[in-house]
Amino acid sequence: MDTHHWRKSSYSGDAANNCVELTRTPDTVLLRESDEPQTVIATTPAALRALVRAVRAGRFDQLSR
Repeated sequence: MDTHHWRKSSYSGDAANNCVELTRTPDTVLLRESDEPQTVIATTPAALRALVRAVRAGRFDQLSR
């Protein structure tokens, strides 16, 4: 049974099954896609912050070309 309180991304709008969700444990951040809730990625808060900074800076933009 999943006892975590998952929070939906504000960028997801009203989409029921098309969003990223996160929750925290004392040492990790857990992420999942709402349409595949059984697949969970665990990371540290510092690693997630670094990823968000890199995405915002455009470091992955060339991957979409």
